[in-house]
Amino acid sequence: MFEKTPCVYILASGYNGTLYVGVTSDLPGRIVQHRAGTFDGFTKRYGVTRLVWYEVGGTMESAIAREKQVKRYRRAWKMNLIERDNPRWDDLAVGLGLPPLDKG
Repeated sequence: MFEKTPCVYILASGYNGTLYVGVTSDLPGRIVQHRAGTFDGFTKRYGVTRLVWYEVGGTMESAIAREKQVKRYRRAWKMNLIERDNPRWDDLAVGLGLPPLDKG
């Protein structure tokens, strides 16, 4: 369902933790990369691997524009966005067919 589907997403290190906003055309594949630490960078450095929000876009161009918009907003706005649909900050990647994160 999500293969080659433009998505904007927010990852968190945990409940009320560090946030990362990204965009991709392969959400499950990109989450696997974040969790494996495939690339050096922010998410690897800060352990930001829990998918807490995503939005499917019509085109990659519109998804990139939305990513830029979400990134501009303050943390409180992003937290409200997450908590509107995911108040417990559950790992939404499980619904994409990925295994749950280790609790330890």
